[in-house]
Amino acid sequence: MGFLDALLGRSKPVRPDLDQLFALPSAAVTLEAAADFRPTGRGSVCFASVEGGEFARIQEEVRALLGAPVDFSQDAYGYTWMQARHDPQDTAGLVNDLHAVNSALEGAGFGPQLLCSLMGFEDEQRRRLALVYLYKRGTFYPFAPAADGAEKRDNPLELQVKAMLGDDLRIESDLARWFPVWGAPGL
Repeated sequence: MGFLDALLGRSKPVRPDLDQLFALPSAAVTLEAAADFRPTGRGSVCFASVEGGEFARIQEEVRALLGAPVDFSQDAYGYTWMQARHDPQDTAGLVNDLHAVNSALEGAGFGPQLLCSLMGFEDEQRRRLALVYLYKRGTFYPFAPAADGAEKRDNPLELQVKAMLGDDLRIESDLARWFPVWGAPGL
């Protein structure tokens, strides 16, 4: 970054670091110990839709790469979600799959279409929580929908999780970038 950029308040975007995903298993241990949130064994990758035959090729490539059943769906905004499932105890396997999908899409030239990845958690009261990785920011944030099913967030829980995981994950400091992911597969 040059002097003029600093003077005008411009900054270089953070370069995506997919290896940050490998911090999720230790964050899962912290969440379970500190707040009794356990992994659900579900996670997903969200990307802007790819048109036509290229999308079919990507789906087949991902299925072959993972060697496990994966689901693809589109949300109301036109984004594509790829959901992977593992045994809830196999957080490392789930993270490996999420990392592999992100890497495959990035390697095929679709890095600009990648939006986020998430890993789902649930506690004994059936409250849901996702740790969301923002691809373009290289940071995580917690997303906790309210327990009543309405499109409201459990902000106190999100802030509590932020404080718990500050040593485990690179947490997004700009709360305005903590986007809701209503109905996301894997949550």
